[in-house]
Amino acid sequence: MQEQSQTLNGMTQSQGQTSANFSFSDYQTENFFDEMFERDELVRAGYLPFQQRVEQLSREDIIGRQHAAERALMSMGITFNVYSEGEGTERIMPIDIIPRVIESAEWDRLEAGLIQRIKALNLFLDDVYNEQRILNDGVVPRDLIESSKSFLPTCLGVKPPKGIWCHITGTDLIRGEDGQMMVLEDNLRCPSGVSYMLENRELTKQTFPEVLAQTGVRPVSDYPMRLLQMLQYIADRPNPTVVVLTPGIYNSAYFEHSYLAQQMGVELVEARDLVVSGGYVKMRTTKGFQIVDVIYRRIDDTFLDPKAFNPDSMIGIPGIFEVYKKGRIALANAPGTGVADDKVIYAYVPRIIQYYLGEEPIIPNVRTYICREEEDCQYVLDNIEQLVVKEANEAGGYGMLIGPKATKEDHELFRQKIRENPRNYIAQPTISLSRVPCLVGDHAEGRHVDLRPYILYGDGVNVIPGGLTRVALRKGSLVVNSSQGGGGKDTWVLY
Repeated sequence: MQEQSQTLNGMTQSQGQTSANFSFSDYQTENFFDEMFERDELVRAGYLPFQQRVEQLSREDIIGRQHAAERALMSMGITFNVYSEGEGTERIMPIDIIPRVIESAEWDRLEAGLIQRIKALNLFLDDVYNEQRILNDGVVPRDLIESSKSFLPTCLGVKPPKGIWCHITGTDLIRGEDGQMMVLEDNLRCPSGVSYMLENRELTKQTFPEVLAQTGVRPVSDYPMRLLQMLQYIADRPNPTVVVLTPGIYNSAYFEHSYLAQQMGVELVEARDLVVSGGYVKMRTTKGFQIVDVIYRRIDDTFLDPKAFNPDSMIGIPGIFEVYKKGRIALANAPGTGVADDKVIYAYVPRIIQYYLGEEPIIPNVRTYICREEEDCQYVLDNIEQLVVKEANEAGGYGMLIGPKATKEDHELFRQKIRENPRNYIAQPTISLSRVPCLVGDHAEGRHVDLRPYILYGDGVNVIPGGLTRVALRKGSLVVNSSQGGGGKDTWVLY
C-alpha cells in the first residue's frame, strides 16, 4: 500500500513503503454477540466507515496509533489508584483504539429507557425519605429499606433543592447473547469514569480524525458544560459559587475530581478548605471567606458530616448537613441516594417504575435472585456454580463470585456467607457479555464489554450520547472494572 498516513504521535509512513494491511478477515466472533459483526460475519452498518478506513492502513500503522494513544494517556496523567495491592498503585486506564459503535435507533431507545429509570428512582428516593407510600403499600418491603447500609434515617423529612436527589448517575448496561440490552446496576452515589469517557474521545479524535468526520458521531465533549449548568440550576442564587469536593490526592478517582473541576472552571476543594459559619458553608480564599452555594461531592454520604453521620470522618465538614436541611447549600448527589444503589433494591426497580410511572421498563433488568427470599435463596445455594453472586453494597468488582470460574472452596465460602446474611446477597445468571474487537498485538480479538452512560438530572433529564465502554482486556474474562484488569473504549453514538 502506497500512501502517507499521519499517526497520533506524529510519525508518518513514508511514500513507497509497503506493509501488510490491517484486516478483520481473520477475526472470530466465536458465537458471542459481537458489536461489530453480524452472525454471518458481515460488518454492521454503523461500523462500515471505520472498517473501510482501518483496512486501508498497515498493521504497523495501527499498532503505532495504539502505542501513541497509550503514551498520550500517560503524559496526560490519566490514572487511577489500586488499593487492593497493599499500597496505592497508580496506573493508567488502558484504552483500546477500536471504538464501540451504537446506531441512532438503538440509542434513542436506550436514552428513553434511562430517562424513565432515573425519573422513577428519583421519585422513589423522595418517597422513601418522606411519605413512604411505596413501603406502606408493600411494593418494596420496609425491612429491606431499613436494613440497607446506605439508608440514612438522618435524611428522613429532607427535601433537596428542586426536588432532585440523583443529579449524576452512571447506569451500567450489558448486552447478552440474544442481543438485548439490560441494566446491570445503578450507580447513584458518586459514579466515576466520566473523565475517561471524555479523554477517550479526545484520543480518538487524534487517532482516527478522518473516520470521525465521515461517520457522524454525536459529541460528548460538552459534558463539563452540561454538568456545570445542572449544578448551577439546583442553586437558589444567581451566579452561584460551585465547588468540587474531593477526599484528596490518595483517592482512586482523584484525577477525575481535578479534571472535572478544571474543565468546569470551578474550585477543587477538600474538607479543610470549607467551614460552616453563620449558617452557611464558606470556602477559605486569599481574600477571606466566600459563601459556597453548590457542592459536587465526590465523597461517600457517611463521611460528609461527622456531626450527622460517621463521627470518625476526617474528610467531612462538621455542620454541613444542618445547612443543607435549611436549603442554604445544594449537594450533588443528595445524601441518602445510596439506598437506590443497593443491589437488592435493584431487583425491585421494575416494580418501582410501574408504581410511580405506570409503565413497563423500557430497558429490562437482568434476572435477579434475591437471597432474602427463601425460594430464591435455596435456588442460589443449589446452583451457585452457574451463577454470579454479588454483595449488596460492594462495587468495583469486589465482593463478587463468578460461579463458573470459581473454585469449590469459593463456592462453599459464599454459600456460608449467604446462609449467615441472606439479605446482603443477590445472584444472577452468568451472562456472556457482548464483545467488541480489540487490538491484540497486530490483529483484532474479541473482548467482553459493558457500557456506562452518564445521566444528568437538572432542568430535565439529560443522557450524554455515549458513555464509557469498559472492556475486560484479559482473554475470556467477564470483569470489566479497571481495578480488576479492565480498560476502556470510546463509544460512538451515531446521528
